[in-house]
Amino acid sequence: MKTHKHHDTHKLSFAGLLISLGIIFGDIGTSPLYVIKAIFNKGTIEENLILGSLSCVFWTLTLQTTIKYVWITLNADNKGEGGILSLYSLVRKKAKWLIIPAIVGASTLLADGMITPAITISSAIEGLAIRHPQVPTLPIVVIIITILFVIQRFGTSIVGRIFGPMMFIWFSTIGILGALYIKHAPEVFYAINPYYAISTIISHPNALFLIGAIFLCTTGAEALYSDMGHCGKSNIRISWIFVKVTLVLNYFGQGAWLMQHAGTQMGEKNPFYAMMPEGFVVYGIAIATMAAIIASQAMISGSFTLISEAVRLNIWPKVSIRYPSDQKGQLYVPSINLILYVGCMLIIAVFKESSNMEAAYGLAINLTFIMTTILMCVFLARVHISKIWIVIFAVFYFTIEIAFLAGNLVKLTHGGWLTLLLASTLFIAMFSWYGARKIKNSFVRFNHIRDYFPIISELSEDKSVPLFSSHLVYLTSANNKNEIESKIIYSIINKKPKRADVYWLVHVDVMDNPHTREFVVEQLIPNKLIRIDFKLGFREEQRISLLFRKVVEDMVEKGEIDITSNYETLKKHKIAGDFNFVVLEKMIAKTHDLKWHEKIILEIYKILKRFSLSEEKGFGLDSSFVTLERVPLNIPNTKEVKLKRLN
Repeated sequence: MKTHKHHDTHKLSFAGLLISLGIIFGDIGTSPLYVIKAIFNKGTIEENLILGSLSCVFWTLTLQTTIKYVWITLNADNKGEGGILSLYSLVRKKAKWLIIPAIVGASTLLADGMITPAITISSAIEGLAIRHPQVPTLPIVVIIITILFVIQRFGTSIVGRIFGPMMFIWFSTIGILGALYIKHAPEVFYAINPYYAISTIISHPNALFLIGAIFLCTTGAEALYSDMGHCGKSNIRISWIFVKVTLVLNYFGQGAWLMQHAGTQMGEKNPFYAMMPEGFVVYGIAIATMAAIIASQAMISGSFTLISEAVRLNIWPKVSIRYPSDQKGQLYVPSINLILYVGCMLIIAVFKESSNMEAAYGLAINLTFIMTTILMCVFLARVHISKIWIVIFAVFYFTIEIAFLAGNLVKLTHGGWLTLLLASTLFIAMFSWYGARKIKNSFVRFNHIRDYFPIISELSEDKSVPLFSSHLVYLTSANNKNEIESKIIYSIINKKPKRADVYWLVHVDVMDNPHTREFVVEQLIPNKLIRIDFKLGFREEQRISLLFRKVVEDMVEKGEIDITSNYETLKKHKIAGDFNFVVLEKMIAKTHDLKWHEKIILEIYKILKRFSLSEEKGFGLDSSFVTLERVPLNIPNTKEVKLKRLN
């Protein structure tokens, strides 16, 4: 089996540039809808704050998005794939504690996936109030978001083709609108001077609240890195030049509108729509709504990809993952679709309009930024970047991101509590699933497999034992080919002796790169005991039944194994023998020996297990060929039992 090759879209091309506009920049591209509105927060439009806030936005986009993500972080690609879990896969062997920033980053990114559709679509639709204040916008927002989540099950490959051209129209529109309005107050270009940003942050009485609002302009930077696998870094870097120019023009255009209205109250006005020519507002709302839907779609698709990686890396329960279209990377996770939808509706129910959501937005994704910085420092050390540069990178970006965190924490009581609550719930689920697996693995005992070669060979030939199956397949977690779990030996020999013509051991090794599909076969006892090691990338579907069948066919073709049944009738007609998978479901029988926090983790794990797929479904096994055996991992010792015998 060969590894996947990158698509041609990874090379610099017009198609790649267009795709990156449609997939990569949706979240960051729709931020002009609410950033300036959030900064002035219905208050008085102060002239000195206009240049200061524009300068902050310009330098945040430059330092955070351009330098940190587009220039530096995109280099941390895992065979062309990006995102916090891809980055974790690159560095996880450096230290065990790195799982914590990986889980924090993944859970806060998912929480961001809940609020993005709510705030972007609400901000777009609320533009209707300019011309039609009597129209209730909330039901329209709910209907659009509901339709968006419902269509996920059918795949979005057809819609995906129009994403690029639609986002090109969006960016061109916001750039032109901004450029046309700048002529009313060209002095907004003074904002490029960082002096205005620094002096505003130092002198403004509500500096922390201001920082929290300014952070919203860069929230899509993490999504930009997560979706790198769809387009390749060269397409992202080139298209970002166009995107950044249009964003800056639009922000500065809004700044020019603010200059004209300095000293007045902002109220419910949104400078994004206010600077549009009156006859264009309806078209502006339509284009903004389309862009908001595309931005939301990108976040939902990104969440599906994130969860599929989390499942392979054992930090999320095994859940059903469907592939609604033939397009590579197109997947649909029903359970996450429902979780995101419920989270989205909860945010809309609590906050109702976008101006209230702005307070909730930013805190979760800010934590993702910090976690990415931690993992990036380890990655830079791994690729032998000079320590002085790593220290400069760490000090510079931790200072900026902790300042942003302080600004976002100010918004905690205004709504940030909800996204933090959602992110914390997801973190607890992820950490408990990961921790429970670690606890269970600590009880797994391994034996030297060579000690059992004679008995396995004899059992295979022992006609006094009824034939359990022609081919008996066990999934083993033993990384070492010379070891086997004691529970597998117990199942074959002790529990109920299982005679088979051939015993197979199948081991799945999740690789650090995303698209590996390789296997190794070793005949431990020729034609009696065979071990197959699958080396699968963390983005590969673990369809073990299908992959196992492919390997067996390959071995038969090469004459390495004869799978013809040994039953005389079937042998005469050269019919293949039957295969049976035995899945051992490992359980912890008693918990009083565990520490208090381990007991809590296992209790949460039990709840999550109810919602996860069974072992056979999780590994893509055909349930008609599976025998499930429950085995206790920690059998109580009889020495602990006190009994008195009576005569």
